[in-house]
Amino acid sequence: MATNTESGNFGQISRTAGTVFRYLLLAATLFGLVFVTILLVYVANDAIQPLTADPGWHLTFFLTLVVPTLAAGAYAYRESVDALRSGVFSIGLVVVALMFSGGASMIFVDIVEPLTWLAFLVALAVPTAITAAVVSYDHRIPFTAQFVVTVAAFYLSLFGVPGPLGSLAGVGAIVPSLFGLVAGVPVAPAPWLMMAGTLGLPAALVGSRYVAADRDRRTHVLAAAGLFAVVVAGGAVAPFAGVDPVPGVVVATVGLLPPLAYAAGIAANRPVERVGLLVPAAVVVGSLVGAAAVDAVGFAGPQSWVDWAFLTGAHSSTAENAGFYPAIGGSILLMVTVAALAFPVGIGAAVYLEEYAPDNRFTRVIDVNISNLAGVPSVVYGLLGLGLFVTYLNQPAGTVLLGGATLGLLILPIVIISAREAIRAVPEDARAASYGMGATKWQTVKNVVLPQSFSGILTGTILALGRAIGETAPLIMIGAPNVKYSLPGGLGEAASAMPLQVYAWSSLYASEAFYQRAVPAGVVVLVAILLAMNSIAIVLRNKYQSTE
Repeated sequence: MATNTESGNFGQISRTAGTVFRYLLLAATLFGLVFVTILLVYVANDAIQPLTADPGWHLTFFLTLVVPTLAAGAYAYRESVDALRSGVFSIGLVVVALMFSGGASMIFVDIVEPLTWLAFLVALAVPTAITAAVVSYDHRIPFTAQFVVTVAAFYLSLFGVPGPLGSLAGVGAIVPSLFGLVAGVPVAPAPWLMMAGTLGLPAALVGSRYVAADRDRRTHVLAAAGLFAVVVAGGAVAPFAGVDPVPGVVVATVGLLPPLAYAAGIAANRPVERVGLLVPAAVVVGSLVGAAAVDAVGFAGPQSWVDWAFLTGAHSSTAENAGFYPAIGGSILLMVTVAALAFPVGIGAAVYLEEYAPDNRFTRVIDVNISNLAGVPSVVYGLLGLGLFVTYLNQPAGTVLLGGATLGLLILPIVIISAREAIRAVPEDARAASYGMGATKWQTVKNVVLPQSFSGILTGTILALGRAIGETAPLIMIGAPNVKYSLPGGLGEAASAMPLQVYAWSSLYASEAFYQRAVPAGVVVLVAILLAMNSIAIVLRNKYQSTE
């Protein structure tokens, strides 16, 4: 009896402590969310200034946009929760797609020429085909030979002979690279046609798989043709709107094609969720009708600092004329460099440590150091980049390549840890089943481990990239310029970034006008991009988890 009483008292005490602890965690979470939300609302109010609009402007959009959207959402919810979820997701997809289409347009208009893009794709496609052919004979070709052939194919295609290794030794080019041959052709198609063929056509083919689903080949072809027609129309209509055809194609491909493919796929393949398309339709139609109405009546809108001039203008010494365009472009180039340098190394290290490395003292020391490096302050990585790349390797300070390498070192431990956790989550039964079928270690990793852990790896890498895009201290340490008046033309040129630009506005150009106008506008743009990146990570994770 005494034992039972003590056990009962212990269980009661444990349940009470667990309940209290759970509610304390909930309270702490709500406390943090509320204060972060208040801070963001305060900053967004300074940047967008919604109260400066005429009352009639608010009333017009309330009647044409808010009321119809709420009505459509309520009707979709009454029909099916999945229908409402699809409608809300389509709205978010439109916003995120248009946001990233602006960044993509910036790259292909001011940084990378369409012919250079075509040459890069060709230089990647040829060695990829060679690698696929070699891997198809993996039972007869040893892994070392496959690795050597793959590295040689990509090196020769991208750099030629002797390439960067020869330039370090002072030896000139002997065999030109495939990239250089294609980029130097004297005659090429129109730039917007090259973009439509290299960017729009693959996107249309991918979208057709979602629209046509498991239907016959003719339906797939028709769906791809319809989506590709949208891309071509973007390039053809752009000159009539005063825009170059190249950004027209990019916006149509990145900004319009994904939402259209998603809506068409819902309409064709999910009859229960079709009613959810009323929600994005209400948003689009309501926005257009509201804009036409306020323009006809003459109601003034908010005097927002986040406008087209701010997003496309260069820096200025006055807050009224300050722009964010070079900083946005610099951040995009830095993130592309970070992804190219950190992700292959990080994922490769995670695969080796989880699948190949022996469990000994050396690997345990590596594990502890990787965990410790993930918590090192970012300024330390800036000092590391300064000492290693600038001082020791004598590289120019503040360039895109140097900044990308420094930020890549910063997120490398995070990428390794997140990828290892995703690989470790793959059940051992899946590996055992692969080995039981006669698969080798590499075949098991390639066909079982990596596909099943892909969602976790992808989520971790995107979130790590989100941390890198908001870092300021490493870029300051390596001498990146706080202010740039133009976009960098290559990896060897100096580049600023969005956090650096906001830092400059709040310190070097500290004034009441910058604090109330440029700084809040820059913060809103930076937070919006971070939220878009995190939303992509969440959607991709949920998609791949649902298909596993």
